[in-house]
Amino acid sequence: MGNKENMRRSRLKIIPLGGLEQIGLNITAFEYEDSIIVVDCGLSFPADDMLGIDLVIPDVTYLEDNIEKVKGFVITHGHEDHIGALPYVLRRINVPIYATRLTMGIIENKLKEHELLESVKCEVVKFGQFVRLGAFNVEYIKTNHSIVDAAALAIHTPVGVVVHTGDFKVDYTPVFGDAIDLQRFAELGKKGVLALMCDSTNAERPGFTPSEKTVGRTFDSLFQEHEDTRIFVATFASNVDRVQQIIDTAYKFGRKVAVEGRSMVSIIETAINLNCIHIPENTLVDLDQLKNYPNERQVIITTGSQGESMAALSRIAYNVHRKITIGPGDTVIFSSHPIPGNEKPVTKIINELLSKGADVVFQDAHVSGHACEEEIKLIYTLVHPRYAIPVHGEYKHLKAQAKIADSLGIEKENIFILSSGDVLELDEESAEVSGRVPVGAILVDGLGVGDVGNVVLRDRQHLAEDGIVIVVMSLEHESGELVAGPDIVSRGFVYVRESDELIEEARSIVDVAVSACLERGITDWGKLKSATKDALGDYIWKKTKRRPMILPIIMEV
Repeated sequence: MGNKENMRRSRLKIIPLGGLEQIGLNITAFEYEDSIIVVDCGLSFPADDMLGIDLVIPDVTYLEDNIEKVKGFVITHGHEDHIGALPYVLRRINVPIYATRLTMGIIENKLKEHELLESVKCEVVKFGQFVRLGAFNVEYIKTNHSIVDAAALAIHTPVGVVVHTGDFKVDYTPVFGDAIDLQRFAELGKKGVLALMCDSTNAERPGFTPSEKTVGRTFDSLFQEHEDTRIFVATFASNVDRVQQIIDTAYKFGRKVAVEGRSMVSIIETAINLNCIHIPENTLVDLDQLKNYPNERQVIITTGSQGESMAALSRIAYNVHRKITIGPGDTVIFSSHPIPGNEKPVTKIINELLSKGADVVFQDAHVSGHACEEEIKLIYTLVHPRYAIPVHGEYKHLKAQAKIADSLGIEKENIFILSSGDVLELDEESAEVSGRVPVGAILVDGLGVGDVGNVVLRDRQHLAEDGIVIVVMSLEHESGELVAGPDIVSRGFVYVRESDELIEEARSIVDVAVSACLERGITDWGKLKSATKDALGDYIWKKTKRRPMILPIIMEV
C-alpha cells in the first residue's frame, strides 16, 4: 500500500477552480506533492438573476485549506476575467504575484485601490524568463491578444511540460511588440509536451482571426468618410492597441483626442508610463480642452461599448454626462462585438444614439482577440501534446475544441473536457479525473463579500416578483391578548390606496386567525406567525394569484 501511495503522490494534479462552462472567473491550480501554483484569478459579471450583485469571484476554499503549499499566482494577461478577483482573494491567500509589465501595472492599480499594494509581493516577469516556484518552473512565452503583454505559460513539472496558452490569437503583424513566439511552442513540442490547455473562445469559428492591424485600415476609411463630424469611438478600456490605432488615425487626420471613462483613463496612463503606447505630440488633450477645437477636429475614445449602464457612452447617450452632449453631426463607432448576453443593452444604446440624431457605425471596426479554428490547429500541431484539455469557454466552445483535437489525431481518451472543481491527475503513463474539490461563485455586493448567498438571492427574487406584506400587531404581556392591530403595510404588492377593500379583508382574516389561536391558549410567537402567514397567504393567492413575502411582526406591550 505504502509503495502505491508513493506512486500516487507523484502525479500532477490540474484543478480548475473556475472558468470552465463560462466566460470569466478563470482560475486553475496546479499541484505536485507539496507545491501549488495558481494560474490567473479572474472575476465574472453577474447574471440577470443575481439581483443587486456587483461582481462574482471564485470560491478558493481549496487553496485556503492547502495554504502552506501555495507558492504564487502566475498571471497570463490583464483582463478582468483573469485578474479581477485578486484584490478579494489575496486577503485570504497572500502569496506573490508574477506577471508581465502591463499586466502588473494594471494589477498594481487595483491593489492600490484596495490598499493592498504594500502587503503583496509583485514581481514583473519578462518573456522567455523562468520563475521557479516549488516543484514548478514556469516559463513566460510571448503571445498576441486584445491587450498588450499577454503570455502563454509553459509549466515545467517533474512529470512533463504543460502548456497553457492563456487567451491568445496568432497575429503576425501586431500593433505593438513582437508576434507570438511560435518558435518556442515548436521547440517545446519537439522535446515533448504532456498536456495543452488551449483557449477555446473562438473554437467554433472557422479560419483565422484577422490581425489587429486590419482595424487601423478600417479606421482610416471611416475617418475619411466622416471627416465633417465629431467622432466618438467606443471600445474596451483594456485594448491598448485599439486605442493606439485610433490615436494614429486621428493624428493622420489632424484631430485631437480625448479619453473618457475611468477605467480607460487609468489603463492608458499605465500604458503611457510603461511605454506600451506611443502618442504623437499634442494629440491627446483633456476633455475640457476639446471645446477649443471645432467638432470636425475632435475624437473622443470612450468606454461602454458593451452597453454598461454606468459607463461613459451610456451616460452620453442618455444625456446625463456632465460635459458631453450628443446630437446630429456626431458619429459613434462601436469598435467591439457585443459579448454574448449583452446584445440587448448594446442595441438599446444604439437606438438611443440614433434617436438623438447621431450616426452610428457598428460593423467591421473590430477584430477578436481569440484564436479561430486554424490558429488552434497550428498550436496543436506545433506543441503536439499527449493530452488535450480545452479551457476558457462555455461547454459548446470546449466541445468545439475537443473536436479539433480529435481531428488532429489526439486519441479520444486523451481529450478531457473538465468541469470547474474536477481534479485531473496525470503523468506520462495515464490521466484520469480522480475527484472533486469545492468550487462555486462568491457574490460581491458593495463592500460585502460572500454575505449574499442563494437564500438572500431567492428572497430578492421573491421581493422583485411579488413584493412584501408586513403584518404588525401588539400583544399584552400578561394576558397575551391582542391590544393593537393587526395592521397591514405592503410594498411592491398592490397600490394600497386603490385596494382598500383587499387590505381591509386581509386584516380581518388575520384578526380571525390570531384570535382563534389566542382562544385556544396558543401564545407562542412562532405559531402565531405561522398561522398569520398561512391564513394571509391563502387569502392573497385566492384573490390575486400572487405570493408576496409575508412578514408578521409581533410586539409586546
